Amino acid sequence: MTAARRWRDVTIARLWRGDLPLGEAFWNWAVLGGLLVNVSTTIGFLWLLMAGQTIAAYVVGYGLSLPYNLVVTVGVWRAAGRAEADPRWAGAARVAVVVGMTFLSLT
Repeated sequence: MTAARRWRDVTIARLWRGDLPLGEAFWNWAVLGGLLVNVSTTIGFLWLLMAGQTIAAYVVGYGLSLPYNLVVTVGVWRAAGRAEADPRWAGAARVAVVVGMTFLSLT
């Protein structure tokens, strides 16, 4: 198996391309993964800030969560644009992921 083929099969790459089903992209990656990543990085941010490690706090708090939030937002947006996605759920998922990930990125 070539390196390019292995990369195509990696789930995060499939998410980025919008190849995952909308339900999986939204519920598994945006809701569950988003909460886990953002709560964890917020805890790390606060802990490092209290320890006086301001730069490290910002790296953990924003440097880790922002890329994740961006990849998930793009992935859900693209998955919602696939032909097999229900248009009612696709629109709702797009709005929810943009609002939710923006909120999580700013807090």
